[in-house]
Amino acid sequence: MTSRSLSDLPPVGVIGSGNFGTTVANLLARHRNVFLYVRDEKTIDHILQKREIRGHKLNKHITPINDLAELARQCDIIFPIVPSAHFRAMMKKLSPYLHPYHVLIHGSKGLDITLPKGQTLETVTKLSRTQVKTMSEVIREESVVVRVGCLAGPNLSKELSARQPAATVIASPFNEVISIGKRLLRSDRFQVYGNNELIGVELAGVLKNIIAIAAGALNGMGYGENARGLLISRGVVEIIHLGRALGGKTKAFLGVAGIGDLVATCNSPLSRNFQVGYKLAQGMKPQEVFESMDEVAEGVNTVRIMKKCADFYKVRAPITSTLYKVLFEDVTVKEALDYLMRYPLNIDIDFID
Repeated sequence: MTSRSLSDLPPVGVIGSGNFGTTVANLLARHRNVFLYVRDEKTIDHILQKREIRGHKLNKHITPINDLAELARQCDIIFPIVPSAHFRAMMKKLSPYLHPYHVLIHGSKGLDITLPKGQTLETVTKLSRTQVKTMSEVIREESVVVRVGCLAGPNLSKELSARQPAATVIASPFNEVISIGKRLLRSDRFQVYGNNELIGVELAGVLKNIIAIAAGALNGMGYGENARGLLISRGVVEIIHLGRALGGKTKAFLGVAGIGDLVATCNSPLSRNFQVGYKLAQGMKPQEVFESMDEVAEGVNTVRIMKKCADFYKVRAPITSTLYKVLFEDVTVKEALDYLMRYPLNIDIDFID
């Protein structure tokens, strides 16, 4: 497609210039002009001069912008890709410029928490589903947008940027949103699948980050493939139990966005969550690990949230509960692994009738 034919098509917006947001912008720029929202003016100047950000070369069809009103005016289709901790605040800023005709497909793998006045995530003991929202639910709460979807799957930014073969899932109750995602993202090296189970797919992308931290810890301890295979298989079971307690359906956790994403992140040092576990196993304190990373590892907050959801719904989640002790209660990785190996489990698969 030539730049002349591109100019005849409406541009697409991406909000968030982190590694994944930049990667998605590059994928989209093969088919459309892209407005990439960047908060910092200096970063915009750098992009315009160097056509790169943090080592990611930017397609010539990407235009950096720091005006949400202009982005919403120009783009009917927007991909918000910001950390979950900042997602609701971003939507509050964006929502005055949104209309029912907009389509939002987010790529954020995290959860939004609503707490009683005076409470914090550290002080609250249990969390119910009414307090825990996915990003699609935040979009609907904060805006008039109806057609919402999410982008999920084994999408490690570095591999996508290198045009290595990969796939993703566009999840939405609206087939139109799935079709839009396929049309904008699919290429000869990037397959796009559809799934109507939006909440389950969102939860799959969130929950696998917990298991990825544990996989990094195994690697950091020097354990091999048998241990990783055990972790992944038990991780699938735990993810399904937690996901179903929060309203997801089993099949959402068994596809590309579930097992596919889980296997990729549990086997890749490129994953930020894997790196958290690895560094903990190497003897770093949790706070040292967090300070050593240039981007948020969503799994850390997910562990904290899901431990409290598991307590509320009385779901047995030994991997999550044990990681919680490592991250927030000064238990060592070795002590945690020793405990898990003694944990009494007699049934292999208990989520299929």
